[in-house]
Amino acid sequence: MLWDIFCTVIDNHGDIGVCWRLAAELARRGERVRLRVDEASALRWMAPDGQPGVEVLPWSSEPGPGDVVIEAFGCELPQAFQAAVADQARARGQQPAWINLEYLTAETFAQRCHGLPSPVMSGPAAGLTKRFFYPGFTPGTGGLLREESLARRQADFDAEGWLRQFGVRQDGGRIVSLFCYEPAALQPLLHQLSQADQPAQLLVTAGRAAAAVRAALASLPPAQRLRVTWLPLLSQMDFDHLLWSCDANFVRGEDSLVRALWAGRPFVWQLYPQQDNAHHDKLEAFLAWMQAPPGLRRFYEAWNGVGDVLPPFEPESWAACVDSARATLLAQEDLATQLLRFVLKA
Repeated sequence: MLWDIFCTVIDNHGDIGVCWRLAAELARRGERVRLRVDEASALRWMAPDGQPGVEVLPWSSEPGPGDVVIEAFGCELPQAFQAAVADQARARGQQPAWINLEYLTAETFAQRCHGLPSPVMSGPAAGLTKRFFYPGFTPGTGGLLREESLARRQADFDAEGWLRQFGVRQDGGRIVSLFCYEPAALQPLLHQLSQADQPAQLLVTAGRAAAAVRAALASLPPAQRLRVTWLPLLSQMDFDHLLWSCDANFVRGEDSLVRALWAGRPFVWQLYPQQDNAHHDKLEAFLAWMQAPPGLRRFYEAWNGVGDVLPPFEPESWAACVDSARATLLAQEDLATQLLRFVLKA
């Protein structure tokens, strides 16, 4: 089939990251994909080699719709494209499958709303129908993005060799990756790592995380047990490699949460902060799904601005919880498999 995936770039390229992974995986499974995006420059470093079968187009470009249209994360299709969808529906007597791909959450409404129709009430495509597709962590949702090649890639990966290119050695101390926004608990974390009995190497991703760490370090005494490595912008594949190479990972947003789960290492997730604190409910739902032990729960809450005091960073005690969550997810069908079946029924 021919797929049109529409994506607007917000929040430091998180949405385009998810859409690119989806487009690339569909193409690897023999589908043809046109990724229509309003700002594609990030793909130069996120996916420098591209993907056969995926064509990247400007947001409002021609041609008209193929067999499947995906409206990712609440973006609204251009009016001209909506009109083309309606024209195609009239000409063929059947509209293309029109999917509203939603954000990832463990909240119960995801399972309740997954697959429901959403009639188009106004605009050029009035009278047609979209359908909600909710990624999720439980049966009854759309699952999580997972490449068919993931297990093989992980089995063949050489963590020591990959780290060596950045001057990082596996010398017995903790190796921790950091991909974050600007959490208030960042300075206490750096203080903990610098004073801990076990030395730590902190691998800081480029962009907002690096700026936040530099600002926090400026007001701390010299680190005694902490060594910081500043990473360049990483492709999606190398970001996976980063997570696979570390003893613990700090991640943010949607795409990196999923990658941290597949990495199978203890991790801390920072949700995108919302002004009305709606992310607190989202956090609670995720912790409940993961059956987080008390220490991990308190750490997540403090990292996400719910608690005031950052508890001890003890990732080794969180490993069993992460292993169990990962095993549960691996037993479920992945998102691309479910989406392919879903559109055939739409």
